[in-house]
Amino acid sequence: MFEVKEVLRLWLLGYALRAIARMVRCDRKTVTRVVDIAKGLGLSAGDDIARLSDEFVGSVMSVLAPVRPDRHGDSWELLHEHRGKVADMVEVGDVPAVKMVELLARQGVFVPERTLNRFIAAEFGSPTPSTVPLADGEPGVELQVDFGELGRMFDEETGKRRRVWALVFTPVFSRYSFVWLSFNQTMATVIDGFEAAWEFYGGVFGVVIPDNMATVVTKADALDPVLNQGFVEYAQARGFVVDPARVRSPQDKARVERAVQFVQTSFWAGEDFGCMAEAQTAAVVWCQGRAGLRTHRRLQAQPAVVFAEHEAGVLLAAPVEPYDLPIYRSAKVHRDHHIEVAKALYSVPGDLIGTQVDVTATRVLVKIFSGGRLVKVHPRQKPGARSTDPADLPSETTDYAMRDIASQRRKAFRLGDNIGAFVDAVLEGPLPWTRMRHVYKLFRTADRYGNHVVDQACGRAVDAQCANVTVVVGMVERALEAAAIDAEPVPDNVITGRFARNPEHFAAGKQVTP
Repeated sequence: MFEVKEVLRLWLLGYALRAIARMVRCDRKTVTRVVDIAKGLGLSAGDDIARLSDEFVGSVMSVLAPVRPDRHGDSWELLHEHRGKVADMVEVGDVPAVKMVELLARQGVFVPERTLNRFIAAEFGSPTPSTVPLADGEPGVELQVDFGELGRMFDEETGKRRRVWALVFTPVFSRYSFVWLSFNQTMATVIDGFEAAWEFYGGVFGVVIPDNMATVVTKADALDPVLNQGFVEYAQARGFVVDPARVRSPQDKARVERAVQFVQTSFWAGEDFGCMAEAQTAAVVWCQGRAGLRTHRRLQAQPAVVFAEHEAGVLLAAPVEPYDLPIYRSAKVHRDHHIEVAKALYSVPGDLIGTQVDVTATRVLVKIFSGGRLVKVHPRQKPGARSTDPADLPSETTDYAMRDIASQRRKAFRLGDNIGAFVDAVLEGPLPWTRMRHVYKLFRTADRYGNHVVDQACGRAVDAQCANVTVVVGMVERALEAAAIDAEPVPDNVITGRFARNPEHFAAGKQVTP
C-alpha cells in the first residue's frame, strides 16, 4: 500500500513516469497503470497530496490487484525459458542489450530491453565498471547517509560499556556534515537522527541516499530494493524521496563514506566522553566548527559557508512538530472480535474473525487494514485498556458486552410500561450493570409467556415495592397454572372407591335426628 502511495505522491509532485519508476524501483508500465487507475478514481495532477488518504489508496489497490507475488511478469518467464540463448550472448561479452533484444526477436522471443537488462544482472551478474567522479548536482537536493562504528562508551542506563554508532549526514553539494550518536540502529534512533539533522540544517533535503541499513532497506537489491514501510511513511511525512545506494557500492555514496572516516579520526579518536549527552553536544560543536569551517580539499572552500550561501535557502521547510513514529503489527482477530496491539484491545468487524490484519498505531490513532483496505480506526489506548465499537459486536450481545443500561431500559418500556417501571426499580442503585442478568431473565420470561402477562405481574410487583425478578417469574408461572386448572373441565365418569365412606361419617359433632 505504501508503494502505491509513493508512486502517486511523486506523480503529484511533478515527477515523470520514467523517473518515478526509477525511484520506486518498479516497471514503468506498473507506474502508468497505478496513475491511470488513480485518474479514473478522480485524482488530477494538480491535486493536493492530502488527497492520498488511506481510503483512496486502498481503492486504487483494490483495482490494481497484483497477480504475481514474485514481482516478475511474462517477459521474465520467457527469458527463463530461453536462458541458454541469453547466456551465449553474454559470454561473447561485446553484444549490447539493445542488440540482444533484436537477435532474440528474430527467433520469436519478444522482450523489453529493460527486462532483459534486469534479467542479465540477476542471473549472470554485472561486471564491475571503472568509477568516475559524479557531479554534485543541484544545491539542497541530495543528502547521503551512512552508519559508522566509533568505539565504546559507558552507558548510564545499562551500566555497561557499549558500542557507539555515528549516523553521518553529508550533503552532496556542500559536504557540511552532521553527526548523530547512538548505541543502536533501531528505527526510532534513525528517525531521531533525521529529525535532529533537519533541525541542524534548518530544512529538509529533497533526496536522501542511505546505505542499505535494515531500518531503511528491508531487502537490498541492485535493481529492486524493498524499502522499510515505516521509513517510507516517514519520508512521505517529511517530503523527501529515498534513493538507496546499491549493495557493496561505496561509490554511490562516496561523500558520506569519506565523511565517516573523518568523523572516526578527527572527532572520536583520543576523546573520552563521560556520557552520550556530552558526546552529542561535542559532535554538534565539532560539525559546526572543525568540520564545517575547515577548507575542504575537493571544494577548496569551507563546507559551512558553502551550505549557508547555496543550500540553506533552497531546502524544503523544516518540520515544526516532532514525528509520531507508528507501531506496525500483524495481529489476529480473535473470537471476542478484538485484536491486541501494545497490550491494548481494539474491536474489529465480526466478518474478519480468524484472519490476520495489518495495524498501524501512532500516539493518537490505531488504523486496522485488511487486504490493503482500511477497515477500522480507533483512538490509541493505554496498555490494559480497550476501544470497542458496538457496531463490531453481534446485536444480541452488544448491550451486555458494552454494559448498556440505557438500552435495556428502552427495550423494557417497549415491552410494557409496567415492565419498564419494574426494570427501573431493578437497575436502581450503584453498579446497575451487575443486575443486567436479572433483566435478561425478565425478557426471556416475556418471550416465553407473553408481554401482557409479564406486564401485569410487574405492575403488581411495583405496587408492592418488590424489585425481585424471581418473585415476578413465580407470579407469572403460578397465575398461568391456576388459569389452566380453572379452565380444565371436571370429568363425569369418576368412579367412587370401593371402601369410600360417606362424607357425613367425618362430621365433628353427633347428628341428632329430629
